[in-house]
Amino acid sequence: MGYSVGQVAGFAGVTVRTLHHYDAIGLLSPSGRSTAGHRRYDDADLDRLQQILFYRELGFPLEEVAVLLDDPHADPQEHLRRQHALLTARIGELRRMAAAVEHAMEAKKMGINLTPEEKFEVFGDKDPERYAEESARRWGGTRSHELAQARAAEYTKEDWQRMKDEVDAWGAAYGALMERGAAPGSEEAMDLAEAHRTHITTWFFECHPRTHMGLTEMYLADENFHAFYEAIHEGLPEHLHAAVRANAQRLAT
Repeated sequence: MGYSVGQVAGFAGVTVRTLHHYDAIGLLSPSGRSTAGHRRYDDADLDRLQQILFYRELGFPLEEVAVLLDDPHADPQEHLRRQHALLTARIGELRRMAAAVEHAMEAKKMGINLTPEEKFEVFGDKDPERYAEESARRWGGTRSHELAQARAAEYTKEDWQRMKDEVDAWGAAYGALMERGAAPGSEEAMDLAEAHRTHITTWFFECHPRTHMGLTEMYLADENFHAFYEAIHEGLPEHLHAAVRANAQRLAT
């Protein structure tokens, strides 16, 4: 008989309204109906809901989640590997923040004055000014963010699929390049770095070579972005950063 929409909502900690919405947009449609016409979910539906909620927790928009899950060539293990890398990075960051907060609480309790460095341990090794542009780009306040948001709002499911296909093809090509031992300054590596820059310009905002270098510096420092590219191939964030710098020098000559 499967599970009712109320049961599934209880299992997953979401509202019935959310499940109805997922059904309405085709993201999660129950596999069956009861004799009275009520939604009935099976175990495969619950597995898909788990994947949806993982990606939503990681900040993926619903349109992109649909593309990721409906890709006929997608490997279910790849979903898990990607999510594990991103979640592990987030867990590490939250643990460091929790430890810093506990340290501050204990110091207050004991009447100890923390040093300026200790007060800001909660931010780990992140310089708030250095990453202000990234925060603004992702959450608002910059022209680049506004342009990216405006473009994304117009994308269809087919657009998200094309974008994902481009990223997958690029990742496969870059991984193969690294397997061959190509140096970041090689023509092939610089060409793929340029393809990466073009992709950002095409889908999000005008990415000049200097901006591109700044982004790849962020890929090294920001754990979530580092984990994403590291999941494509071990050492890719560092290799790409060097290739982007080499490509920027090539374009400047």
